[in-house]
Amino acid sequence: MNFVGKLNVAVKKNRSLVCVGLDTSPELIPSGMTVFEFNKAIIDATVDLVCAYKTNIAFYEAQGGKGLDALYKTVKHIPKDIPVIVDAKRGDIGNTSAAYAKALFDYFNFDAVTVSPYLGFDSIEPFLKYKEKGVIILCRTSNKGAADFQSLLCQFEGKTLPLYEVVAIKASQWDTNHNVGLVVGATYPEELKTIRQTHPDMPILIPGVGTQGGDLALAVRYGIDAHNRGIIINSSRGIIYASKGADFASAAQRATQTLHDEINKVITSLK
Repeated sequence: MNFVGKLNVAVKKNRSLVCVGLDTSPELIPSGMTVFEFNKAIIDATVDLVCAYKTNIAFYEAQGGKGLDALYKTVKHIPKDIPVIVDAKRGDIGNTSAAYAKALFDYFNFDAVTVSPYLGFDSIEPFLKYKEKGVIILCRTSNKGAADFQSLLCQFEGKTLPLYEVVAIKASQWDTNHNVGLVVGATYPEELKTIRQTHPDMPILIPGVGTQGGDLALAVRYGIDAHNRGIIINSSRGIIYASKGADFASAAQRATQTLHDEINKVITSLK
C-alpha cells in the first residue's frame, strides 16, 4: 500500500483529517523529559484522532545526534497504520536528492516527505522513484513571504499563470505513480480553492491553521475532495504546547479532539 492508500485508511478509521505536527523543542517541554518521551506521550494521547503525524526535521537537526536519535525513535513508535510525514523541504541536484531520499525513506522510514520544486524535475525524481512513498511538493506555502516568488506571473503553455499554479500543473504531470501531493497553506484560501478545482484528486497538506491564523472552515470547504477527504490539516504548536504543565498530553488530546470535531462539523455542513 502506498502513502495515499495508507492515508485514506487512517482517515476512514479515525474519521479524521487532522495531522499533529511534532515540532518539538527541548526548551518548551516539561523539565526532566527527553524529546522522545514528550513525543511518545503526545502520540499515545492522540493516535486515535489523527490521519497522520508530521515531524519538521529542523527541530531535531538543531539538537544534533541526540535529536536525530529522538526522531528515529519517534517514527518507530508511531503505529504502522498511521502515516508519518517528514517536513524536510528537500530539493537539490539528482545525486544529492538521492542521498536525501535514502536517508529519509530507507533509514528513518518516513511515509512521505515535503520537497521544493525550485530545481526542477531531476531534483524530485529520486524521491518519486520510491513508488510507495509520498512526495509532497511545496506549492503555495503559508508564510507571508510566499508571494515573493509564488505569485509571480509566468508564461506557461500559452497562458499567463502565477508560479504556484505552474508548480501544481508540473506536479500533476510528474504524478505517474500516484504518490504526489501539494503543500497549500490555509492562510491563502482562494489559492487553495483554485488548486483544488484544477487538481481534484491530489492530496493537499494544509499548514497554517491555528497559530498562523488560517481559516479552518475555508480550508476544509475549499480543500476537500469529492470523497470528503484529500486534505491533511496540520497543527503543531496549537496542539503539542496546548499546556506547558504536567497535563500537556491530556491538553494535546483535547486540542486534537477539538480540531477533529470542528473539521467534521464543516464537512457535515457541506452535505
